Amino acid sequence: MPVLKLPPGVAWRASKHGSSTTEAPATKVDDDSFLQWFLLLIPVTAFGLGTWQVQRREWKLKLIAELESRVMAEPIPLPADPMELKNLEYRPVKVRGHFDHSKELYIMPRTMVDPAREAQEAGRISSSTENGAYVVTPFHCSDLGITILVNRGFVPRKKMNPDTRQKGQIDGEVDLVGMVRLTETRKPFVPENNPERNHWYYRDLEAMARITGADPVFIDANFQSTVPGGPIGGQTRVTLRNEHMQYIITWYGLCAATSYLWFKKFLRRTPGM
Repeated sequence: MPVLKLPPGVAWRASKHGSSTTEAPATKVDDDSFLQWFLLLIPVTAFGLGTWQVQRREWKLKLIAELESRVMAEPIPLPADPMELKNLEYRPVKVRGHFDHSKELYIMPRTMVDPAREAQEAGRISSSTENGAYVVTPFHCSDLGITILVNRGFVPRKKMNPDTRQKGQIDGEVDLVGMVRLTETRKPFVPENNPERNHWYYRDLEAMARITGADPVFIDANFQSTVPGGPIGGQTRVTLRNEHMQYIITWYGLCAATSYLWFKKFLRRTPGM
């Protein structure tokens, strides 16, 4: 076998490629192991979110059932202590007294709550609803000796001026039934109330009470309070969104899909590959 002779001044150096071939597979295995367990977080997280939505749905169904029972309950006398009202929103109460029409407030813009019409127009792109306002009037309760605020109901824009609906301005003492409503927090994109122009966009009971001299107590008069020519009562929209089933299907579906992909990639590899 011939001997390889190197030129003078040239030294032999062993190649390092042999050691790198033994290190590369170990590094690749470590990377695959990290990726395997990292990707497993996706189905695990999706499963956790789906389970959380199941619990949220149960909570929402209980809340809806409680709200329905409260709305359908028999009216009770308005409590003398305003602090009791904090736990009575949507609870029907009954009062007796008289209106002070000289201090009407207008919550606007509003459309009339009409479940029959809304059911007929469900799914339509356009709607035949007319814009207007809710008429809020101070009401002196003769039995309690306090003045509260009553949302008498909806009037179209052309009837906002009380001179156009004098027949509907009730005089004398009347009995009313309405639902307790609490103050509102202004939502994004809702304008600020403008007390100077008597334009109210959300219920701010403290501000409304200061303007009218009433107590910060507010009720929505029921539909039976409607009189010819007056505002249309029963303008309480009682709705609670319950979309948790959609979220449950979405998260559990994502969990199933990503679990299948993870199993196929990491647990069903062909031996020797």
